[in-house]
Amino acid sequence: MGTAIIVIICVLLLLLAAMKKKAEWLMNIIMRGILGALAIYFINGGLTTMGISTGVGLNGVTVLTSAILGIPGLLALYGLGFYQTL
Repeated sequence: MGTAIIVIICVLLLLLAAMKKKAEWLMNIIMRGILGALAIYFINGGLTTMGISTGVGLNGVTVLTSAILGIPGLLALYGLGFYQTL
């Protein structure tokens, strides 16, 4: 009986830790998506003031790309945008 209680407590603690990790991971993705959207907005504004019309559209795909890949994803999006203008 005592062993079963210890095993149940250990399993509950492991589940709690896994749920905490998932919440942390999800919050990280959401924050990266918000910061990526802000970066796209301000970079597009900066490019427009410099007279460069190659902007990345602000939509779900670009926000998701910046959320998952981070700064390299943003660079890839703008690299593809500049490549299309050639």
